[in-house]
Amino acid sequence: MCGRYVSTRRPQDLVDLFDVTRWDSDLVLDPSWNVAPTDDVWSVLERVERDTGEVTRQLRPLRWGLVPSWAKSLSVGAKMINARVETVAEKPAYRRAFAKRRCLLPADGFYEWEAVAATGTTKARKQPYFISPEDGQAMALAGLYEFWRAPDVSHDDAPGAWWTTCTIITTEATDTAGRVHPRMPLAIAPADWSAWLDPAHEDPGELRALLTAPAAGHLDARAVSTAVNSVRNNGPHLLDEITDAPSDG
Repeated sequence: MCGRYVSTRRPQDLVDLFDVTRWDSDLVLDPSWNVAPTDDVWSVLERVERDTGEVTRQLRPLRWGLVPSWAKSLSVGAKMINARVETVAEKPAYRRAFAKRRCLLPADGFYEWEAVAATGTTKARKQPYFISPEDGQAMALAGLYEFWRAPDVSHDDAPGAWWTTCTIITTEATDTAGRVHPRMPLAIAPADWSAWLDPAHEDPGELRALLTAPAAGHLDARAVSTAVNSVRNNGPHLLDEITDAPSDG
């Protein structure tokens, strides 16, 4: 799975990188070195404007943890931070979003935890690793988004009436990430951003073909402090490499 990631780029930089045409500059998210489920995260998506019919590419904050439109509670999202690529086109919670509401989630890298076996003097534990492109470029993680209407709010325009939530599509891990954890997020290559975001593009086979390993598999993994385990910890120090990480082999 992908349960934590890093997103520190300024929204202005994301607007330029992803050729965004619509962004409300009053909406601000702080850089995060420890993005966690239920956090608000930057997303890039395309929507059809109701008044003009024009398709605009937007930079918008979404709540991480997809809540299907039929869910009874927002809390469902905490368990739906990832959608498995093997079933995303068929599973009821994701299939409509996969067909019509896809997004990109910009990331600097992501964390995974390696299971480390117990030894004679230490207990079994999980060692966190920060996994990122070797060239330092941003990743465009493949995501889905959904709209959810809170049943206990009487008016559509009342605060908290509508929520927009998202999930990250994952697959079996390969290469560097596979040595750490069996699952990893999928990404979309820059040449395929338009095809992925196009709300009129609904062919499941063609959409699956756009999903790739982040950075085409050219990833670097470095052991980092277990400080990342706590969502209360944040800051660039979480990416500092540690050299005394235990090994299971």
